[in-house]
Amino acid sequence: MDLEAHEKHPDGNHPSSPDGNEVEHMSIGSYLRTRLPTLVPPMNPAPNPFKALTLLNRQQWLFFTVAFLGWSWDAFDFFTVSLTTSQLAEAFDKSISDITWAITLVLMLRSVGAITFGIASDRWGRKWPFIINNILFIVLELGTGFSQTYQQFLACRALFGISMGGLYGNAAATALEDCPLEARGIVSGLLQQGYAFGYLLAAAFARGLVDTTPHGWRPLYWFGACPPVLIIIFRLCLPETQAFRQRQATREDARGGVTSSFLSEGKTALKRHWLLLVYLVLLMAGFNFMSHGSQDLYPTLLKSQFSFSANALTVTQVVANLGALTGGTLCGWASQIFGRRFSIIVISIVGGALLYLYTFVTSTNVIAAAFFEQFCVQGAWGVIPIHLMELSPGAIRTFTVGTAYQLGNLVSSASSTIEATIGERFPLPPTETAKYRYDYGKVICIFMGCVYGYTILATFFGPERLGHQFDVAHDADMAVVVVHRGTTTVGEDAESDVEKGTSVTRLGG
Repeated sequence: MDLEAHEKHPDGNHPSSPDGNEVEHMSIGSYLRTRLPTLVPPMNPAPNPFKALTLLNRQQWLFFTVAFLGWSWDAFDFFTVSLTTSQLAEAFDKSISDITWAITLVLMLRSVGAITFGIASDRWGRKWPFIINNILFIVLELGTGFSQTYQQFLACRALFGISMGGLYGNAAATALEDCPLEARGIVSGLLQQGYAFGYLLAAAFARGLVDTTPHGWRPLYWFGACPPVLIIIFRLCLPETQAFRQRQATREDARGGVTSSFLSEGKTALKRHWLLLVYLVLLMAGFNFMSHGSQDLYPTLLKSQFSFSANALTVTQVVANLGALTGGTLCGWASQIFGRRFSIIVISIVGGALLYLYTFVTSTNVIAAAFFEQFCVQGAWGVIPIHLMELSPGAIRTFTVGTAYQLGNLVSSASSTIEATIGERFPLPPTETAKYRYDYGKVICIFMGCVYGYTILATFFGPERLGHQFDVAHDADMAVVVVHRGTTTVGEDAESDVEKGTSVTRLGG
């Protein structure tokens, strides 16, 4: 196991602390003994959330904004199918389950997009893969809106899954690579909640565009193809991130050229950090189970088990998403002070404690529980973009972030099926409006308790690189490539990067 030996806290102490990402070999037993000591919050000084955001300069704000918009519209396009399943089933003369195959195809093919666009982003930059992603959004949303057969519809959504999978890693890199250290946590939280924001936009526009014209469901998809035009123009006006430009300049100085250097970096990163990459996929599986397990069947629970009206159901969902937006932002910011692992574990424990209220309060008072439960779920998620960025090898950062996220999503894609199948073991008496009813509250509560437990353990035993620098001067993998290929000097070579603070560097190639 490749593990790093030293960390430097802001107070100057250097306790032994591995992070799973550097050159020193350490036994598994020695590594495990460090997990509890390194969980102690570093209590890093951090400005309040509003002051932290003022640390971003104009270009950094523009990078964040375009990444947030891209990620939000990615979510909007995904949820168009979820919000129009009944209309699509009627239009194509298919069952609801047939239409949901489109959602399954998207989830299955996201990983293909993450790998393809991740490699492209790490080799050619963040800008053009992002633009191509959004061009595909335009084409495929229009294609879906003009589909005349079920087969055409499935083909468009399958291709959309590839496009969708390619955006997350790119958006994270664009928003966070040049972000000031003190503002990383809150920017991470804000970026992640672009997904919840996209869902709210989709729900709002679906209400206004679906079945309000003679074209039925199609205007929602036609409209979905329009904003990416503006997002593309926005991204065209911005350069590559500074961190990528530095890395590309170093590659140009390398013997054999940019492509040869990139391939060497990738091979070095995979060889040295393959275990870390496996861990990130397992971690993201837990997080995606957490998200899907708490959300996918919750509207069904409110409607069939708690007998909520359509308005009450909508209000509950909106309030829950507001909790998600708030939790992701605040917990992302707090992780800058308390550490990534500590923040995830604490908010997961709180979320677990709220499960009973979230799933067993049958009156409209459950709206408050929904707010705070999603505060916790998305609070933990708010730490994820920057946590993945800090852990990922620099040469394949976009590939690692996107692929870990999407492979974890693929693993968790069966969560609603698992909950629905288990729910059939707990039937409830039929009512006038629902012949088949199941105790989904009990199922979600038990399922989510297991998911929280798994996520807490995975986070506890995993590494952390709080404060890791993203520039090429602090990339130990690049230093190895430089020595191996006989290139010109990298500049500053990272001697160590830490789980809980700053890095120590040395001059020289």
